[in-house]
Amino acid sequence: MAFPEQRFRRLRDHAVWREMVAETSLGPQHLVQPLFVKEGLKGRQPIASMPGQAQLGLEELVAESRRARGAGVPAVLLFGIPRAKDASGSSAARPDGIVQKAVRALKAELPDLAVIADVCLCEYTDHGHCGLLKEAGGRRVVDNDATLARLAEMAVTCAQAGADMVAPSDMMDGRVGAIRRALDAAGLTHVPIMSYAAKYASSFYGPFRDAAESPPQFGDRRGYQMDLRNSDEAVREAAADLEEGADIIMVKPALAYGDIIRRIKDTFRAPVAAYNVSGEYAMVEAAARAGWLARQDVIREILLSLRRAGADIIITYWATEAAGKR
Repeated sequence: MAFPEQRFRRLRDHAVWREMVAETSLGPQHLVQPLFVKEGLKGRQPIASMPGQAQLGLEELVAESRRARGAGVPAVLLFGIPRAKDASGSSAARPDGIVQKAVRALKAELPDLAVIADVCLCEYTDHGHCGLLKEAGGRRVVDNDATLARLAEMAVTCAQAGADMVAPSDMMDGRVGAIRRALDAAGLTHVPIMSYAAKYASSFYGPFRDAAESPPQFGDRRGYQMDLRNSDEAVREAAADLEEGADIIMVKPALAYGDIIRRIKDTFRAPVAAYNVSGEYAMVEAAARAGWLARQDVIREILLSLRRAGADIIITYWATEAAGKR
């Protein structure tokens, strides 16, 4: 069958038709703003490797969150930077820890803002790894099973402080089940878990480690984060976490992993989040400052690509700005 030459172009020619037939939407309801709160800090401390982002004291955290909520962003994801660290990351689970304090402050001032607490130990350990350590074969490695109790304890204290959701990012096996059991035992059955199920050992995390002051002091995290060459493994990780009680599955990073987002969405039909990480943010900001690309157009294109890939939720450092552009 022959078709007119302008078969496809007719609905692209007018802005109204383009909007009417667009397959993918992007709105504030899809966005989460990550924020870094630092114990003892007054005001804000700019993060050199993430232009426009900063470590925040408690008062500034509330102010920044108020700006996000005013732009329409419905949720923030909190990362805490404690005053003191130790080998076991003990401050991560304290009821008076920095994230627990931050949660209370936000819920007191902005009760309609959903607060998600990241659950991991890397910001709280003096060695920078995401779990407790043990000796094995003459080297120090992360002790998966010993770490679960501390993660569960952290999740419970964050939820008791008022966190609306917890998000374990440590990549320990079995941590979703351990956290779900602990939350339920504490009467917190209503608190959902967003699991970093497919968190890859990526080179895009560098600026985040500056922001969270959490680079590993020896070795790397390839022993527990996923190998970037693997896709089937991501499906197995997601399946295990859903079976253990995860409510949302996260893929991290985002830009180089659109295939993983789509595969997990198609396989499970569960809510999927994508974390548009620090390195992805920083490279756009650097290129824009050099005048090499149209910044706002590129941001929109990136976020739409993640929605098109299947992400229901996008965690991005551009959330407040993107929400305000609607």
